[in-house]
Amino acid sequence: MFIETERTPNPATLKFLPGRDVTSGGTADFPDPESAEGSPLAAALFSLGDIEGVFFGSDFVSVTKAEGSADWSSLKPQVLGILVDHFASGAPLLAAAEVEEALHDDPADADIVAQIRDLIDTRVRPAVANDGGDIIYRGFDKGVVFLRMQGACAGCPSSTATLKNGIENLLKYYVPEVSEVRAV
Repeated sequence: MFIETERTPNPATLKFLPGRDVTSGGTADFPDPESAEGSPLAAALFSLGDIEGVFFGSDFVSVTKAEGSADWSSLKPQVLGILVDHFASGAPLLAAAEVEEALHDDPADADIVAQIRDLIDTRVRPAVANDGGDIIYRGFDKGVVFLRMQGACAGCPSSTATLKNGIENLLKYYVPEVSEVRAV
């Protein structure tokens, strides 16, 4: 099995492309070792000790190394070994389905929320996925859109600029009811 790697805008994160589907459409974020209990692959990656985040996209795995840890030249072969072993074994990606916390949008805002979700799904998420991450809609309240950044985007030095200059401007342009975008 050949796995390609790509750099991301976050220098601490590398994107691994196994040339096959990783998730069946969704994403899974493991921001720390405790959250990886439901995934044998994420747990194995965290067992390296120098990993501080793992993210599964539809066709990639993003791995974030801890600050001050070994550089990617020594860590990358270890990550590749774990990925190859996992995918070759046919083991499940997730042991149990994670349940996302419920959203509580005002039903009166249903049309606005539908526009926001559509823009995020069609314009924002594909661009963010190219950089090894994801962005999840978490709510809309009194003009404020709440989003959660995952994977490479969660700790990226340019994530605030992406959120404010990119996503916020896009949403304000197409949805005048949006006044601000905040990360949660």
